[in-house]
Amino acid sequence: MRLSLACLAALLAVAPASCARIPAPSSAETAATSGSGADALNTAQPQVIASGLDHPWAVAPLPDGTFLVTERPGRLRRIDREGHVSAPIRNVPAVHARGQGGLLDVVLDPAFADNQRIWLSYSEPGENGTAGTAVATATLGDTALSDLRVLYRQLPKLDGGMHFGSRIAFDGRGHVFISQGERNQKELAQDLDVLQGKLVRLRMDGSIPADNPFASGKGLRRMIWSLGHRNMQGLAVDPRTGRLWQSEHGPRGGDELNLPEAGKNYGWPVISDGMNYLTNRPYPETRGREAAGMERPHHVWAKSPALSGMAFYTGHPESRWDNSLLLGALAGRALIRLQLDGDRVVAEERLLEAFGKRIRDVRVGPDAALYLVTDEDDGQLLRLVPPVASSANSH
Repeated sequence: MRLSLACLAALLAVAPASCARIPAPSSAETAATSGSGADALNTAQPQVIASGLDHPWAVAPLPDGTFLVTERPGRLRRIDREGHVSAPIRNVPAVHARGQGGLLDVVLDPAFADNQRIWLSYSEPGENGTAGTAVATATLGDTALSDLRVLYRQLPKLDGGMHFGSRIAFDGRGHVFISQGERNQKELAQDLDVLQGKLVRLRMDGSIPADNPFASGKGLRRMIWSLGHRNMQGLAVDPRTGRLWQSEHGPRGGDELNLPEAGKNYGWPVISDGMNYLTNRPYPETRGREAAGMERPHHVWAKSPALSGMAFYTGHPESRWDNSLLLGALAGRALIRLQLDGDRVVAEERLLEAFGKRIRDVRVGPDAALYLVTDEDDGQLLRLVPPVASSANSH
């Protein structure tokens, strides 16, 4: 649906109630309800901090108010509060910058204040044009990285430029989770002897936890936490519960949220709500939406927004967006806000649709503002201040 030009202009200025809207529920599993008329007012507008970024993929706010931003072609930048973009930080690992591959996620180590270490995910080049998702840590300096250590490599490395994932999340109990894709080879998502289409769980030093669900087996499967995933580009731990949430690109009409649990199979490509992009029919491997021993999505979109980075916004009772999950939408060109009641999705709101940008990542900064990057040739770093609750406005 497109807004009229008059409504669009008004929305950018004040966003009156006649222009604001919350789309109808889009989950096939959850009867999400829109909020009150006051809650539907979409007044938050982004501030552009920096432009001219080459397909930025992730943003990590730093404690000093600056930012690290990855550019998919293989550059890591530091951006200050005034929007000045640094020269590329040196000693970033080489990347396979083809298709969806390149330099991907960047996150701060949980002990960053003490060790100045960061984590990077990227598509690592292999022999004869092959590549695979990899994760490395390094110490951040003013202009260069040092002490680079590769802690994870997706094996085997494959040809092609699609479905690398990848996000990094920490559970606060000494483990790191690494999301990735099945490299557009659907059958690999069900194969426990390869790492494509798997969520991986490791210790912080890259070793394999003894309580991983397949740790008693042999080979690569010992790293696997869950399987049956297509292309996971969102990963975050709920601060309220410590529970891991994950989002992934499905086929047409199959984007989904999961709460991945140890050893469980999330079905791709055997079960899916989506269709083949070309034929608009189920893939030959797909039996339906349910199968024994496979998990239904926690939440699914009937029309794929093309989900990317995600972040929880919690612990801010003064904000109307408290207890929300924020997700970037690429094809949907929006920021999706899911209102949560515990783990239950009770409402959905599309933000920044009038802005018209592909939102690749969203993070919460130390100042409780949201920071986003847009996936464009002329990509931007944005700041978005969540609105205060109506009760807070009355005081």
